[in-house]
Amino acid sequence: MSVTTMNVSLPESMKAFVDERLVGDGYGSASEYVRDLIRSDQKRIEQEKLEKLLLERLESKNVKNWDVEELRSELMRRKKKK
Repeated sequence: MSVTTMNVSLPESMKAFVDERLVGDGYGSASEYVRDLIRSDQKRIEQEKLEKLLLERLESKNVKNWDVEELRSELMRRKKKK
């Protein structure tokens, strides 16, 4: 995995918050904390996509669109992708 540097400007109050999280949650660095936030956001977006897919299938009157095995396979594919 290639790593690149990114500079972020924060107001003092946000920097103080990040510093508190580093101590409080045991992160080794601000970068570690930010990476964790990004991973959480990525997971949230994937969850929203899955919920949308499930809602579309539930709202569909077409029973063929509601294939439990297909959904299970999709879930497994997404889980392995992470």
